[in-house]
Amino acid sequence: MARDYYGILGVDKDATDQQIKKAYRKLARKYHPDLNPDDAEAAEKFREASLAQEVLLDPQKRQIVDRGGDPMEQGGSMPGGGFAGGFDTGGLGDIFAEFFGGGAASRGPRSRVQPGSDALLRTQITLEEAFAGAKKPVTIDTAVLCDTCHGSGSESGSKPVTCETCHGAGEVQEVQRSFLGNVMTSHRCPTCQGYGEVIKDPCGHCGGDGRVKKRRDLTINIPAGIGDGMRIRMSGQGEVGHGGGPAGDLFVEVHTQRHPVFERDADDLHVTVRVPMVDAALGTNFTVTQLDGTDLEVEIEPGTQPGQTISVEGQGMPRLRTDGRGRLLAHVDVVVPTDLDSKSRELLEEVRDRTEHTTAIHTEDEEDSFFDRLRARFRR
Repeated sequence: MARDYYGILGVDKDATDQQIKKAYRKLARKYHPDLNPDDAEAAEKFREASLAQEVLLDPQKRQIVDRGGDPMEQGGSMPGGGFAGGFDTGGLGDIFAEFFGGGAASRGPRSRVQPGSDALLRTQITLEEAFAGAKKPVTIDTAVLCDTCHGSGSESGSKPVTCETCHGAGEVQEVQRSFLGNVMTSHRCPTCQGYGEVIKDPCGHCGGDGRVKKRRDLTINIPAGIGDGMRIRMSGQGEVGHGGGPAGDLFVEVHTQRHPVFERDADDLHVTVRVPMVDAALGTNFTVTQLDGTDLEVEIEPGTQPGQTISVEGQGMPRLRTDGRGRLLAHVDVVVPTDLDSKSRELLEEVRDRTEHTTAIHTEDEEDSFFDRLRARFRR
């Protein structure tokens, strides 16, 4: 049966954390092993008080206690400094319990009140929403607290009674004949399903489970700068546990849709700009409409080459956990005209005649030859 953690500390069920700590300190001063070196009973009471404080100061464990369960029956610390279930010995304890029953290896009844599982939901957002942040409505199907029995599993709200089949043990034993002789086996009680208790009048809405499936509408706060594939945690919005146990968490995995103009790389935004050949040679300005709808003027300097990248600091994505923004990286794509009229051709031919550039194969020594030519010009 579940321990009375409130009774161990001598506090009411609505006691605050400060009252729980105060009650524990009072018992600790009375039963501490250093003050009672030869008193085994005092040492046991000190251990119980320490465990009670640990349970009641943990919100999830305390909620299980308030619903009639014992959170320390699910693998937590046990009085006496041990651990529920002990160390993993390859399942030998379970084997002996299964064949010979009872003893220290007996599992005993399990708590009806269990913590709920976490839930995962995936949603898509636009790059604009990732840039500015947003409130995103989502719909999720999870187990929620039964609004008829409020988690008790009983139609009338009455407490469970001890199972008459297993007498509260959660297990039943039977003797079977084998070539080894009579062998006693233990298995989960078929009447109470291992809880040691039964609900006399199960709730007609949830069937005694204390929870039902329900579709819920939630709103997620998307922080500005969130990255693709990141998860947002919503505490207590997951599955409600069996018997009305505390709900798990909801994790929302965010994926960003492809944008027609910008490509994101961490905190940087990449954009490709198509620049006419003449503008690349003479220089110009172009306007980028940013993700928040504002316009940004970017300068292309005279002589800009095809494939050149123009970096603008502080105009990229917001940084998620720090101040500031990344870069805007504009990649220049120089557009060469393919359909020239006679006048345009004459002008371009005149420009070609005025320049000293000639068609040549690029080599790794091109930079050196340029400086060589520059030095040679100054020697004249």
